[in-house]
Amino acid sequence: MHMPDTLKLEIVTPFELVFSEAVEMVTLPAIEGQMGVYPAHVRVITELEPGEIVIRANGQERSLAVGEGLVEVTPTTVSILTDMAIPAERIDEAQAEEARARAIARLNEKLSDEEVATVNASLVRSLAQLQVKRRRRA
Repeated sequence: MHMPDTLKLEIVTPFELVFSEAVEMVTLPAIEGQMGVYPAHVRVITELEPGEIVIRANGQERSLAVGEGLVEVTPTTVSILTDMAIPAERIDEAQAEEARARAIARLNEKLSDEEVATVNASLVRSLAQLQVKRRRRA
């Protein structure tokens, strides 16, 4: 029995289809930890944590910073629904650093639980972007 060489990866945000291509492998930050997905993977549905997705296609690697979301894996596809997905080359490091600093400053204010959750979400999204940008530069 021949196993496929690639699987279809789709990454979708509320605003756009960010990525839709055949890939050899994808590594993603699942709630259980880093998860590597190859073609013919067992079916899984899991939560996506903010962090870095690494895509291997045509022998090259690409990275995206991602926010929270859901991942569905089948033997032939990986579907990711997330609130943020930014390719490493499109991350504005200065803007992400400003967002991080703003979020930390806001956490020192008197905030409602809902505001704290919103600020924390903003903080982890900016940290994910900075992590990807800085790792890609190193």
